[in-house]
Amino acid sequence: MATGRFQELRVYHLAEKLADNIWKIVDKWESLPKDTIGRQIIRSADSIGANIAEGVGRGSYQDNRRFVRMARGSLYETQHWLRRAYRRSLLTDEQVKLLKLIINDLAPQLNGYLKSIGNFSDD
Repeated sequence: MATGRFQELRVYHLAEKLADNIWKIVDKWESLPKDTIGRQIIRSADSIGANIAEGVGRGSYQDNRRFVRMARGSLYETQHWLRRAYRRSLLTDEQVKLLKLIINDLAPQLNGYLKSIGNFSDD
C-alpha cells in the first residue's frame, strides 16, 4: 500500500475520478431523477474529495482523521444512492461496473490512508 503524500494524492484522485464519472452519468438523466437522486449522489460523491482536501488543510492529524472519516461516510452515502439509482433503472450494467471498479479501489485506499494518519500525535 502507498505511504505518506503519495497515498493521500492517490485517494484524492480516486475520489475525483468517482465524482467526475458520476457527474457525467447524471448529466444525461431526465429532469425528475436528475433533480432528486441526481443532486444527492453528486453532492455525496463530491463530498468525498472535499473532505479529504479539507482534512489535509487543517494541519493537525486529529482534524485530518476526522475529515477522512467524513469522507468515508460520504463514500458510503454515495454507494447508497448508486444502489437506489440502479434499482430505479437509472444506471446501466456497464456504468455500475465502471463505478464499482473505482469504489473497490477507493474504499480500501481510503481506509489505509486513515490508518496511516492514525499513528501520529499532534504534539
